[in-house]
Amino acid sequence: MELPDFMNYSNKFSKRDFVEKIARIAKSAGAKLVYAALILYYTLQSPKVSATNKAMIIGALGYLISPIDVVPDAIPIAGLADDLGVLVFVLKKVWTDVDPDIQVKARQRLAKWFDEDEIEEINELFMGESGIKKKDE
Repeated sequence: MELPDFMNYSNKFSKRDFVEKIARIAKSAGAKLVYAALILYYTLQSPKVSATNKAMIIGALGYLISPIDVVPDAIPIAGLADDLGVLVFVLKKVWTDVDPDIQVKARQRLAKWFDEDEIEEINELFMGESGIKKKDE
Protein backbone atom coordinates (compact mmCIF):
# COMPACT_ATOMS: atom_id res chain seq x y z
CA MET A 1 0.00 0.00 0.00
CA GLU A 2 1.37 3.41 -0.94
CA LEU A 3 0.90 6.00 1.76
CA PRO A 4 -0.83 9.25 0.89
CA ASP A 5 0.82 12.59 1.53
CA PHE A 6 -0.60 12.77 5.03
CA MET A 7 1.25 16.04 5.72
CA ASN A 8 -1.44 17.75 3.63
CA TYR A 9 -3.84 16.93 6.48
CA SER A 10 -1.99 18.78 9.25
CA ASN A 11 -4.54 21.61 9.14
CA LYS A 12 -7.31 19.08 9.94
CA PHE A 13 -5.89 18.29 13.39
CA SER A 14 -7.31 19.72 16.59
CA LYS A 15 -7.30 18.20 20.05
CA ARG A 16 -11.08 18.44 20.35
CA ASP A 17 -11.70 16.80 16.98
CA PHE A 18 -9.19 14.05 17.78
CA VAL A 19 -10.85 13.18 21.11
CA GLU A 20 -14.32 13.23 19.53
CA LYS A 21 -13.28 11.01 16.60
CA ILE A 22 -11.46 8.46 18.77
CA ALA A 23 -14.40 8.20 21.15
CA ARG A 24 -16.80 7.79 18.22
CA ILE A 25 -14.82 5.16 16.27
CA ALA A 26 -13.02 3.32 19.08
CA LYS A 27 -14.92 0.04 18.92
CA SER A 28 -15.23 -0.13 15.14
CA ALA A 29 -11.62 0.94 14.57
CA GLY A 30 -10.12 -1.65 16.87
CA ALA A 31 -7.58 -1.50 19.63
CA LYS A 32 -4.53 -1.33 17.34
CA LEU A 33 -5.64 1.83 15.56
CA VAL A 34 -6.80 3.51 18.76
CA TYR A 35 -3.59 2.58 20.61
CA ALA A 36 -1.38 3.93 17.80
CA ALA A 37 -3.43 7.13 17.68
CA LEU A 38 -3.28 7.59 21.45
CA ILE A 39 0.48 7.05 21.57
CA LEU A 40 0.95 9.67 18.86
CA TYR A 41 -1.45 12.04 20.59
CA TYR A 42 0.32 11.75 23.94
CA THR A 43 3.76 11.92 22.30
CA LEU A 44 2.71 15.16 20.60
CA GLN A 45 2.25 16.70 24.04
CA SER A 46 5.82 15.90 25.14
CA PRO A 47 8.26 18.82 25.19
CA LYS A 48 11.06 16.37 24.25
CA VAL A 49 9.67 15.82 20.73
CA SER A 50 11.31 17.71 17.86
CA ALA A 51 9.32 20.13 15.73
CA THR A 52 9.80 17.81 12.73
CA ASN A 53 8.34 14.84 14.57
CA LYS A 54 5.49 16.94 15.93
CA ALA A 55 4.68 18.02 12.36
CA MET A 56 4.56 14.36 11.24
CA ILE A 57 2.33 13.44 14.18
CA ILE A 58 -0.03 16.34 13.49
CA GLY A 59 -0.22 15.31 9.82
CA ALA A 60 -1.01 11.69 10.74
CA LEU A 61 -3.64 12.63 13.32
CA GLY A 62 -5.13 15.15 10.89
CA TYR A 63 -5.38 12.36 8.31
CA LEU A 64 -7.19 10.20 10.87
CA ILE A 65 -9.64 12.98 11.69
CA SER A 66 -10.31 14.05 8.12
CA PRO A 67 -13.42 12.51 6.55
CA ILE A 68 -11.71 12.83 3.15
CA ASP A 69 -8.81 10.45 2.64
CA VAL A 70 -7.64 7.75 0.22
CA VAL A 71 -10.16 5.16 1.42
CA PRO A 72 -13.27 6.76 2.95
CA ASP A 73 -13.85 5.75 6.58
CA ALA A 74 -17.44 4.78 5.74
CA ILE A 75 -16.18 1.68 3.90
CA PRO A 76 -16.13 -1.11 6.50
CA ILE A 77 -12.67 -2.38 7.54
CA ALA A 78 -10.81 -0.95 4.52
CA GLY A 79 -11.92 2.56 5.42
CA LEU A 80 -9.77 2.61 8.53
CA ALA A 81 -6.94 0.42 7.18
CA ASP A 82 -5.30 3.35 5.41
CA ASP A 83 -5.58 5.39 8.61
CA LEU A 84 -3.85 2.61 10.56
CA GLY A 85 -1.13 2.44 7.89
CA VAL A 86 -0.41 6.15 8.23
CA LEU A 87 -0.43 6.00 12.04
CA VAL A 88 1.95 3.02 12.17
CA PHE A 89 4.25 4.61 9.57
CA VAL A 90 4.57 7.78 11.68
CA LEU A 91 4.79 5.80 14.91
CA LYS A 92 7.83 3.97 13.51
CA LYS A 93 9.41 7.29 12.55
CA VAL A 94 8.96 8.86 15.99
CA TRP A 95 9.33 5.73 18.15
CA THR A 96 12.50 7.01 19.86
CA ASP A 97 10.40 9.88 21.27
CA VAL A 98 7.81 7.54 22.82
CA ASP A 99 8.46 7.23 26.54
CA PRO A 100 7.27 4.09 28.35
CA ASP A 101 4.91 6.21 30.47
CA ILE A 102 3.15 7.28 27.24
CA GLN A 103 2.57 3.62 26.38
CA VAL A 104 1.14 3.01 29.85
CA LYS A 105 -1.13 6.06 29.60
CA ALA A 106 -2.41 4.93 26.18
CA ARG A 107 -3.03 1.41 27.44
CA GLN A 108 -4.94 2.75 30.47
CA ARG A 109 -7.17 4.77 28.14
CA LEU A 110 -7.76 1.66 26.00
CA ALA A 111 -9.05 -0.14 29.07
CA LYS A 112 -11.97 2.29 29.15
CA TRP A 113 -13.14 1.22 25.67
CA PHE A 114 -11.92 -2.36 25.20
CA ASP A 115 -11.83 -5.59 27.14
CA GLU A 116 -8.52 -7.36 27.82
CA ASP A 117 -8.87 -9.74 24.84
CA GLU A 118 -9.27 -6.82 22.48
CA ILE A 119 -6.35 -4.97 24.08
CA GLU A 120 -4.10 -7.97 23.42
CA GLU A 121 -4.34 -7.06 19.70
CA ILE A 122 -1.99 -4.14 20.30
CA ASN A 123 0.88 -6.58 20.80
CA GLU A 124 0.75 -7.25 17.05
CA LEU A 125 2.01 -3.70 16.50
CA PHE A 126 5.27 -4.78 18.10
CA MET A 127 5.81 -8.09 16.31
CA GLY A 128 7.56 -9.10 13.13
CA GLU A 129 8.95 -7.13 10.23
CA SER A 130 5.93 -4.86 9.95
CA GLY A 131 5.78 -4.09 13.64
CA ILE A 132 7.49 -1.45 15.71
CA LYS A 133 10.61 -2.36 17.61
CA LYS A 134 10.46 -1.82 21.32
CA LYS A 135 12.92 0.66 22.79
CA ASP A 136 15.13 -2.04 24.26
CA GLU A 137 15.53 -3.93 20.95
